[in-house]
Amino acid sequence: MERYDRLYALYDEFDTQTLRAQQDFVNLFPPVDSRVALEHWETASDNLTELKDDIRAAFPEGDAYADVAAHATREQAFGALDLYADYGRAVNVLVLDVDETLRSAGGTDNEIPRETLHLLTEFHDAGVPIVICTGQTLENVKGFLIQGLGNELVYSGGLSIVYEAGTGVFTPGHGPDTKRLLYEELDEDVRSVFDGVRSKVLPDAPEDVRSGCHLQGNEFNVTLKPNYETGSERAVELIDAGLRYLLALLADCLDADADAVRAYYADADPEIAGVLEDAGERPGSVDVPDELVDVLDRVDVAYYEGDAAEIASRELNKVVGVQSAFDVLGVEDPFALVMGDSKSDLRVMEWVASADAGISAAPEHASGRVLEHVRGTDDLVFDRGAAGDVLRTVWALNRLTELDN
Repeated sequence: MERYDRLYALYDEFDTQTLRAQQDFVNLFPPVDSRVALEHWETASDNLTELKDDIRAAFPEGDAYADVAAHATREQAFGALDLYADYGRAVNVLVLDVDETLRSAGGTDNEIPRETLHLLTEFHDAGVPIVICTGQTLENVKGFLIQGLGNELVYSGGLSIVYEAGTGVFTPGHGPDTKRLLYEELDEDVRSVFDGVRSKVLPDAPEDVRSGCHLQGNEFNVTLKPNYETGSERAVELIDAGLRYLLALLADCLDADADAVRAYYADADPEIAGVLEDAGERPGSVDVPDELVDVLDRVDVAYYEGDAAEIASRELNKVVGVQSAFDVLGVEDPFALVMGDSKSDLRVMEWVASADAGISAAPEHASGRVLEHVRGTDDLVFDRGAAGDVLRTVWALNRLTELDN
């Protein structure tokens, strides 16, 4: 209870709101060539030091409490202390999705906020490795990370990029392990499935899907995205049609019964089942042959309402990529913060939960199953574009954990 009592005193007796505002101003002040602006920054820096000194003088471990107050709101600090009571350890690696997690088309103009970028820099400087885990291509991710975090951090040896949803892992500064191409381990049977799907996906598509969707992914991830605003009524119609088409296409490429393929994925995913049922295409009781199950167990079909329908390799996924990144980074006993919004991120969340190897967070607009998992664990749900709120909570967790070590 002593930690809780000290936090109550910290937030009741000190002007922590002003402290955080001064800290953010000092951290995020843009470089400008102006004597007046520089004097304003110096004044804020002096005020920040005075506010922190008052806290340092009031607590036996004042440096830590001043740092907590400078980063976290009252709610975030008490949330951090609750996490410490539950797990008793600090987060030692960050696993972060990008699109609709660190940045949001509807919340941050599709840019990672400066606040979030600065917090990532602070974690890096504190020795916490960062794994960026995304469906994007490596070149795209490298570009905006270098722009936002700088060459020095990206190439420091403490950052890894799991790209194209697990097709490869890029960890600069690690010699022969810098780039791992995980797809090289796939056998010919799985490769042939994706060769067939990719060659036919647009030429054989129904007219509305072909004209209303575009293709994303790679050799082992075929994703249909709508040419309309994500989540709009038209986008939902197109992605529902795209999902039904992909299931039929997969059956064709496998020379399998289409109802057997539909039944397999409907039984595995209630959202897929709902799409098929709404269109009158959900099969009744179907006996899926064992030999077909053996293949489908290796091929993932995913549905994101009004956003995407995809076919991907289960053997090339974010979990496999993250595990490989941990290996290269030397994270032997992970306790990770996993942040994401999609079902591919959910697999990483479920993996760390089953291994008692971390905690998970998601934006409030995440996939329903992701939110169900996050709310059922530590309830770290944040507003659209506000990933920094969870990073601040975890920063406070790590500082409070240090007090007992």
